[in-house]
Amino acid sequence: MDVSVIIPVYNVEEYLDQCLLSVEDNDEVALEIICVNDGSTDGSLAIMRDHAARDGRVRIIDKENEGYGASVNRGIAASRGTYVAIMEPDDFAKPHMYDRLFAFASSFGELPDVVKSAYWRIQDPDTPEELFCRNTFYRRVKPPRQPFTLREAPVLIQYHPSIWTALYLRSFLDEFGIRLREVPGAGWVDNPFMIDTLARARSIVYTDDCYYCYRDRRPGASTCGDTSLLGIERWNDMRDILDSLGETDPGIEAALDRMGMRHVGLAIGYGHLGEPGVREKVVATLRRMDPDIIAGMDNLSAGAKKRYFELTGYEARPYSGLAYYGYLLREFLYTARVMGVRYALSRMGVLKGRKGAA
Repeated sequence: MDVSVIIPVYNVEEYLDQCLLSVEDNDEVALEIICVNDGSTDGSLAIMRDHAARDGRVRIIDKENEGYGASVNRGIAASRGTYVAIMEPDDFAKPHMYDRLFAFASSFGELPDVVKSAYWRIQDPDTPEELFCRNTFYRRVKPPRQPFTLREAPVLIQYHPSIWTALYLRSFLDEFGIRLREVPGAGWVDNPFMIDTLARARSIVYTDDCYYCYRDRRPGASTCGDTSLLGIERWNDMRDILDSLGETDPGIEAALDRMGMRHVGLAIGYGHLGEPGVREKVVATLRRMDPDIIAGMDNLSAGAKKRYFELTGYEARPYSGLAYYGYLLREFLYTARVMGVRYALSRMGVLKGRKGAA
């Protein structure tokens, strides 16, 4: 068995058939599709059973509701593939995603621990404004060689964890006991899993080919609404993992701190600092970041840096506000190059809507 695709399913009957058909559309790799029904109360289980009756590669694990992490872990435990992949049931893949990724992995002398790819982010999914956008690390992962380690391309942890765009060598996961955290619901457990896999991986390979189609901020999904406090909690989990590994690489530190500052900025923007206990958590989180790295970040405004030093009590380092404007210009040019000028202008609020974005 080459690849085990694990699909944790909970009440997604509207999207599940499309998801399963897209995974089944792989005919070159020896594939098994493990559907883990997490106590669905809609028609999801019937859809899974229909697919299992028509495609012998589909296996079903039916259990009580335990959450996303526990469901993926059940799938990993039952998997028989050389590689493990995760597919979320409200997403789908372009044809032959796993055929292509496994062939890519096999092109190296020794199978890499992690095979990572870029992906399509679907904005305003299932609306007239739906738009396929390449993800934010597309064309930004530029390691000096393949395979590589996270130290050579820390940008991989700077953006969305996107753990479903990858293949993970099953023996690698077992060697280090890497599994998802088991909490109720989704719980953003993909974040520590991303760090645990990429920071431990001795060999990573990457392709800018986009196969996975991610419905971004689908109404009713776990990523909708204010999740800033949960983001801060998971950021601390990631920081704990790096500390336990003794990882002090400046590039990895900077990438993680960029992510942490986004979560903190959102929490402050939502007005959480005045809530009981939140200010203390925010300050403790900020104090785990390197003040020299924060002062040198180009994606932070002078105001955000000033607030960081005020909240932490660290001695302020010199910083320039001009670097932030340079960052905004570079982001505009990157977005214009990848998605088109109209879309880049809409991101800046210059144009309303995204119709016609290229």
